[in-house]
Amino acid sequence: MADLKVVTLGGGSGYTPELIDGFIRRHHELPVSEYWLVDIEAGKEKLDIVGALAQRMVKKAGISMTVHLTTDLDAALKGASFVTTQIRVGQLAARIQDEKIPLRYGVLGQETTGPGGFMKAQRTIPVLLDLCKKMERLCPDAWLINFTNPAGIVTEALAKHSPVKSIGICSGANSMMRDVAKAYSVDRDAVDARFIGLNHLIFADRIKVQGQDRTDDFIEKLAQGVGRHNLKNIPDVGLPAEFIRALRLYPLSYLKYYYLSREMVEHELDELKHSGTRGEQSLAIEKSLFCLYRDTTLCEKPAALSARGGALYSDTACSIISSIYNNKREIHIVNVPNQGATPDLPDTAVIETNAMIDASGAHPLRYGPLPRAVRGLIQSVKAFEELTVEAAVTGDRRTALLALASHPLVPSVAVAEAILRDYLHENRDFLPQYAR
Repeated sequence: MADLKVVTLGGGSGYTPELIDGFIRRHHELPVSEYWLVDIEAGKEKLDIVGALAQRMVKKAGISMTVHLTTDLDAALKGASFVTTQIRVGQLAARIQDEKIPLRYGVLGQETTGPGGFMKAQRTIPVLLDLCKKMERLCPDAWLINFTNPAGIVTEALAKHSPVKSIGICSGANSMMRDVAKAYSVDRDAVDARFIGLNHLIFADRIKVQGQDRTDDFIEKLAQGVGRHNLKNIPDVGLPAEFIRALRLYPLSYLKYYYLSREMVEHELDELKHSGTRGEQSLAIEKSLFCLYRDTTLCEKPAALSARGGALYSDTACSIISSIYNNKREIHIVNVPNQGATPDLPDTAVIETNAMIDASGAHPLRYGPLPRAVRGLIQSVKAFEELTVEAAVTGDRRTALLALASHPLVPSVAVAEAILRDYLHENRDFLPQYAR
């Protein structure tokens, strides 16, 4: 097999040691010879710190992989086989504003759900579409593996507006299956589940443990508080037991933003007073992580990285890249155009579901009609996502207003107008499409 050149945009991210660790552990099947970490000038200091740690990790592992650090995107992309994205346009300062502005109006302030996801997409989509234009010229056969949030919305923009081969990923489903494994005291590999929905809005309706259907049993465990899924970046507020039994689906933690919207907003407002938004908390975690990364004796991924909330991205990303590279025909949960998986959404709509991954990409498995209990929610949020993509590409304020006003967590058009006004003002330096 030929050696591989892999490029990561946002190479100075605190998450990068996760990816390095994943590539090191899979080097026997994924022989990455050149790994390029790319960042912008404003992120160069972090790139140098993270890159030095990556180089130490590779050296300790004793594998044949050269880690390059650069701000020259063209040089990095030339001849690449895979490009991964973990960028944050505007850095954490922009995320903090995304969270605080909706809270002014009593609306959820969260990075990817609701208005926060809308605003992050407006900054991110134009940047990644520009990346795709460069990929068409410099590495036309490369795969773009996107885990920049909001992953589903961004992946839909790429699928609709670029010919570049792309797949969106998220570690949420992987995390959910690990929680099932923990509930039954088995290894993660002993768990299989069927998922449907959108990024950060997925449900599992079939759960198998060691080949046996445990769906009803696990739902009852959830109702009793056993095996409850909760990501580190989401408040640990549980759903009522009778609702879990009625739903008879295993929801990702993010669904609490919809089913417990009032409680979650109240929790966020309380946190805002006492410990700041999640973005402000993440900023503090990031500072402590980079203090660790600066230690020249550190040669492995630090355990403290799990507090950042992205601990499973390396497993998810690297296993999917390996499945493409080695034509494994494995089943993974990815963000991919519907392509008939369910008749309840357009074929071009990006969904998050089980798909067979081979050398030609992701092929979603047929699911059928969406469960009645969640069909309306999924369709409503998908309409929001479609409008969000259109607004990001066109810079049309009316489309942007329609997007925000259509989200289930935005209570009125007047509130949508106020949030949009504040967002466009605070982000004017990152939104060239709205200046047209």
